[in-house]
Amino acid sequence: MSLEKNIKVSVLGATGIVGQNCLRLLENHPWFHVVDVAASSRSAGKTYADAVDGKWYMESDIPDAVSELTIRNVHDFESIPEGVTCVFSALDLPEKQETRDFEFGYAKKGYGVISTSSANRQTEDVPMIIPEINPQHSDVIPIQQKNRNLPKSGFVSVKPNCSIQSYIVVLEALKQAGFMVDRVQVTTLQALSGAGYKALTNPDLKENVVPYIGGEEEKTEKEPLKIFGQVTGDGIVQSTELIVNAVCTRVPVVDGHTAVVHIGFLDEVPSLDELKSILSSFTAEPQSLSLPSAPETPIIVLNEIDRPQPKLDRDTENGMAVTVGRIAEDTFFDIRFIGLSHNTVRGASGGAILLAELLVQKGFIS
Repeated sequence: MSLEKNIKVSVLGATGIVGQNCLRLLENHPWFHVVDVAASSRSAGKTYADAVDGKWYMESDIPDAVSELTIRNVHDFESIPEGVTCVFSALDLPEKQETRDFEFGYAKKGYGVISTSSANRQTEDVPMIIPEINPQHSDVIPIQQKNRNLPKSGFVSVKPNCSIQSYIVVLEALKQAGFMVDRVQVTTLQALSGAGYKALTNPDLKENVVPYIGGEEEKTEKEPLKIFGQVTGDGIVQSTELIVNAVCTRVPVVDGHTAVVHIGFLDEVPSLDELKSILSSFTAEPQSLSLPSAPETPIIVLNEIDRPQPKLDRDTENGMAVTVGRIAEDTFFDIRFIGLSHNTVRGASGGAILLAELLVQKGFIS
């Protein structure tokens, strides 16, 4: 299924951390070829290399294929190269509604929009997809196109918040095995890169833990309900079978979001050995389709007492796997564990690329 294709794509917000990571991951991609980079008016007209000079965050070099591309103003539709069918949007405008309108502006022009922004995540007819969990939510795209009078090739789809991706696939694995989780208490320890350049260079965040991230707890509690929701004739109806309570903190780690998770089950509770086996053997549609960015093993279970750790485990399976450890019985819930995912790969750019690959296979991106 992962044979070579030639799909021309654009990256919006290409100069930011998520945009940079997207370009890094798209280098030598077998399906997607970046022919356009776009950013704000401050960067428009510069070569990409000049625009990110002194601000290239990735450890690898700027991909040769994009270094000399001229940055397009993201609001300029006239200069988009011919043949582009898909845009990866890695930016947020000052107001949420501006971002919603901006993304649908591209959809109305016939582009498939894969967004990392939170602006449209709670929009009823916009699918918010983790390909291992709810690939069927792509069924809402034709509903969106009909609701909004979009061309057949135009749509908006989003990936969810990075803070939930270190544990939510565990809930899906257990659900598929017949063990329904109905309550979750999670405390996240979120890396600095999740807040962009300003956090990485903010001296107040060094050697410090900030026990609050604006809006993050609300996203962490609400987004799983949509992901586990059902597609109806109008859009996606959120699940009422799960309750999530979250505390979100910022910690002095560069990359890698950790989550301390306590879960309770509706009925039967698996043994710890059974749970480990369920997680280790879990696969889903991305693996059966052999999508290029799909991890071979979506959930890695570690038995060491001091794992997972961001430095040691965030890059597992090219940053696309979730690592789980410290699995134990819990005093107040049923089971607890610690999950880890790479926030700018699985939680952002890599998750968006995997979503786009899924939508290619489902015929929404050509």
